[in-house]
Amino acid sequence: MNKNNLAYILLILTTLFWSGNFIVGKAASTYNIPPFSLNFYRWLFAGLILLPFTIREISDKKNYIFKNLIFFIILGVTSITIFNSTVYYSLYYMQVISGVLMISTIPVWIMFISSILGIEKTNKFQIYGVILSLLGVLFIITKSDLNVIKNLAFNKGDLIMASGMFAWALYSALLKKKNYEISQIALLEVVIITGLIFLIPIYFLEMNFGNHIVVGEPFILTLSYVVIFPGLASFFFWIKGISIIGANRAGVFLHLMPVFGSVMAIILFDEKFMIYHILGAMFIVAGITLSNKKEKHV
Repeated sequence: MNKNNLAYILLILTTLFWSGNFIVGKAASTYNIPPFSLNFYRWLFAGLILLPFTIREISDKKNYIFKNLIFFIILGVTSITIFNSTVYYSLYYMQVISGVLMISTIPVWIMFISSILGIEKTNKFQIYGVILSLLGVLFIITKSDLNVIKNLAFNKGDLIMASGMFAWALYSALLKKKNYEISQIALLEVVIITGLIFLIPIYFLEMNFGNHIVVGEPFILTLSYVVIFPGLASFFFWIKGISIIGANRAGVFLHLMPVFGSVMAIILFDEKFMIYHILGAMFIVAGITLSNKKEKHV
């Protein structure tokens, strides 16, 4: 299979699983599952699952890992500690529509950060692609009604989600900055471990405030999904996709999340497929296609 096609498949699956993560995260808030505890156990179990497959390589490459420890800590904190925690926490205070709207800005932030750090250059096709994709997202989340945007009042959840989006954009841009001497699965394990270390005190702080996990069917089902799909599968697919086509081009695939979110809402909540879904999907697909077009140099 062509490497680019492989990257596209992986990134599409990534956004599908992450779309489900938002729905499951919102459901978790209705069952009063503490967000930081959910994130802690998500990555604790994901790390334990990966450990038998990575511990030998990590041990062999320990000198390389410790030499680049600060960089790996930044990756772990931005992705595991900050981003995933803020998603679950913000869904307690905001509508999913606001969260999806913020996700649509991540490709712009990735391009901005990549440009500032000198990681990737941005071409005109990527800029046009982001604009088209963003228009598609707006069609879906506003139902083609601009009053929806005008009436969105940013609350605590919105601001928390914004910090999470910036953290994820920084993580994605930095992923492309280095050529790694460890495999992608070992890299994911190192990122999980470093992120968990900084998540531990937040987990205990949440418990001290009286927010405890109730082990029951809602928690077990929620944890199983977030560990396997948006946890392990999506992170591995995201790392692999970025390694093939770069952070800028990969970031545009995040615009597929509102499409997948709409489809899941139709299936799960019996919503109607409206004209704005079709318009949104057309613009998003057009944006992704255009952003993957390379600029010709004369």
